[in-house]
Parts: sequence; structure tokens; C-alpha cells
Amino acid sequence: MATLAQWVEGARPRTLPTAVSPVLAGTGAAIGYGVVLPGHALLALIVAIALVVGVNYANDYSDGIRGTDDDRVGPLRLVGSKLAPPTTVRAVAFVAFAMSGLAGLTLVSLSQQWWLIAVGAVCIAGAWFYTGGPRPYGYAGFGEIAVFVFFGPVAVLGTVITQSGPPGPLAIVTAIGVGMLTCAVLVANNLRDIPTDTEVGKRTLAVVMGDRDTRRLYAALALVPFLLSALAGLRSWPMLLALLAIPLAVLPVREVLGGAEGRPLIRVLAQTGVLLMAWSVLTGIGLALGRFV
Repeated sequence: MATLAQWVEGARPRTLPTAVSPVLAGTGAAIGYGVVLPGHALLALIVAIALVVGVNYANDYSDGIRGTDDDRVGPLRLVGSKLAPPTTVRAVAFVAFAMSGLAGLTLVSLSQQWWLIAVGAVCIAGAWFYTGGPRPYGYAGFGEIAVFVFFGPVAVLGTVITQSGPPGPLAIVTAIGVGMLTCAVLVANNLRDIPTDTEVGKRTLAVVMGDRDTRRLYAALALVPFLLSALAGLRSWPMLLALLAIPLAVLPVREVLGGAEGRPLIRVLAQTGVLLMAWSVLTGIGLALGRFV
């Protein structure tokens, strides 16, 4: 029987920056447009966190019943480690999805953006079918594309739309940057798992690309957002604040390009989450300050 601490670890708290970051960046953009709606921002945050927790437990369940996690280097998996019954982990995932959906419906009703109900439904379906169902797209190399779309444009711009209406160019650039950095988190995870994923037939993008090109992809995803910040700074100089996060990119990029394998990549995963959060917070501040310059 899994302990509370193990259930918390199974939720993979190191991945929570992927939920918080787009909401912070999107809220910064809304403030930059002159709108301050903390209640809406809180609901968007609940949607994002519950969705990420749900997808983590859903992956735990789906990978576990397939045997993908039987020989795992990364963080604890409840089903793969036989610490919790698969049906219980699946139920917890569905509860998290339900919480996300309820918060999302409340946010939609407050913002009157009813078309976002369809977007939310697609997000929940995407969370489940990432590793669930008969043909999970995460096993076919499409995980990074989905992560970019759901955690970049959908999460960031959805946060903006439910607070201040249609997003401007800087918010769109921000969404691209958040999406890329969130992809970097997944790429670091999948780079670590290339050997075990190859053995069980899980064809992630990292498996398809191979070790060397995956490392190059990670570096690009971690560094290009800073180029976007520099370009955005030509339009609004506070956007340059995000460049202060560059030092946080140095160590993980150096580790990955230097050939880190196995457990050291767990550290890279955490460092990439911190990088994502820092870039998003600084960019959000830059967007908020943009209304005064």
C-alpha cells in the first residue's frame, strides 16, 4: 500500500512548473492589457495544476499496465512499483481531470468564452490518450507536439483570453516560448528513458531521433526562448527582463550536451522546470510592465 508521501511523489511535483508557468505568463499579459482578475487567474491555475496531476497519474497507470515502467530509472511510479492498484491510480487520475474540468467550466461561465469548453475537452482527451488507449500518441513520437500546443498556445493564450480578451503579438511570442521550454522538460525526461523505452517499444521522439539529435533538440528548446525575448524587447523593452534567466539555462544545457545519462538527467529535469518558471515569471513581469512604457 502506497504511503501519502509516495502518492505525492507519484504526482511528480517536479513537473508542476509546467502548470504554473503558462498561467503566470498569461496573467502578466492580461495585466499588461490593463485587466486584473485574480479570481480568473486562480481558476486557470487550478485547471492547469489538476490537469498536470491528472496526466501524471494517467501516465503512471497506462505505462504501468503495459509494463513500460518495470525497469525504470526516473521518479517513482505507483503501478510499475506495485505500490498501488492500477484501478486506484486510474481513479485518482479521473478525479484530477474532473477537478480540472469543473474549474474550467466555472472559468468559462465567468468569462463567457463558451467555445473554450471544446478546447478543455480536447485537453483532457489529450492528457488521457498521451499514454492511454489502444494507440497512445506519446508512443508514436507526437508527445512534444502535444505538449507545445497544450502548455504553450492553449494554456498561455487561454489564460489571456479568459481575463482580458484577444491576445496581442507579445502574448503570442510568450506562448511560443513557454511551449518550447515545456517541451524541453519532456525532452529531458525522454532522453533519460531512451534505453528503457527502446526495449519496450515506446517510440518517443527521443527514441526516433536518437541520443545525439535529442540532446541538440533540448539545447535549442532551452535557448531559443531567450532569442524570442531579445526580439520582443525591440517592441517593448521590459520583455528583456527574461534574459536574466539565462544563467539558469547554462548548467542543464551543458549537462545534456556533455552527455549526462541516467539519474543526472533527473536533476536536469528539475533544473529545466526552474528555468521554465523563471523565464515565465520574468516574461510575465515584462508583459505587465509593458503598459507603462
